[in-house]
Amino acid sequence: MASHDLIARIRARLDELNRSERKVADVILQDPASATGMSIATLAQTASVSEPTVNRFCRNFEAKGYPDFKIKLAQSLAGGTPYVSRNVERDDDAAHYGDKIFGATIAALDEARRGLDAKRVERAVDYLIQAKQIHFFGLGASGPVAQDAQHKFFRFNLPVMAYEDVLMQRMVAASCHTGDVVVIISYTGRTRELVEIARLARDNNAVVLGITAPDSPLARECTETLEVTTPEDTDVYMPMTSRMIHLALIDVLATGVTLRRGEDFLDHLKKIKESLQPTRFPTDMGTS
Repeated sequence: MASHDLIARIRARLDELNRSERKVADVILQDPASATGMSIATLAQTASVSEPTVNRFCRNFEAKGYPDFKIKLAQSLAGGTPYVSRNVERDDDAAHYGDKIFGATIAALDEARRGLDAKRVERAVDYLIQAKQIHFFGLGASGPVAQDAQHKFFRFNLPVMAYEDVLMQRMVAASCHTGDVVVIISYTGRTRELVEIARLARDNNAVVLGITAPDSPLARECTETLEVTTPEDTDVYMPMTSRMIHLALIDVLATGVTLRRGEDFLDHLKKIKESLQPTRFPTDMGTS
């Protein structure tokens, strides 16, 4: 049965559960949205059971473990308001849709963390650390992620630009050469223009890194990919959790490059931070 029926399945099987597992079910059914944001320790404590009991409960519903169960639980809140979020119903108040959005985001980030391929991250950092210049491309909701990447990577004393206009992206790709790295951010990996731009950049000897869906048309055109899988259907709903995962992956790559630069590079980062001090009020200003 589909994951969006998970809550109905829990209700239907209450009589089959043992006493301890029933306690877990009761906590989840009382407020499924809040449960998506609970750690396994919090859920176990709230239900007055052990953490192994929670894991056993999760496996009873075809989940690999508690993090996987939380993803399925977030998905089970689907069917909500089109073009807003699959987790939100039309009659939700701020308390409910706030909990649902935060819960779904936390669960999706946890799933992405567990699925992160460290070897792919290392290879991507290898390419970035050797780049002569870096271009970040993103369209739509991915555009601000590309801008955030530029904000992070300019600190590395490399020419770095972010582009949200597809014509500029195409022209930049056409002018690429050996030593350039193009990072293309796309949740679906199915945008025709970006697939063509990736192919054009590689034809001009650039390295193309994709932050995108696995086995997508874009992924197949990239030199290396960091793959993102979330239950978010961005063909219908506003991109939310996927954007947060992309931002986290940019931070992962920026951290990797920073560590590769070594301790001597920290003085450079310190100088950039210190340059901002004259622009800020003291932290104790206004206190009495």
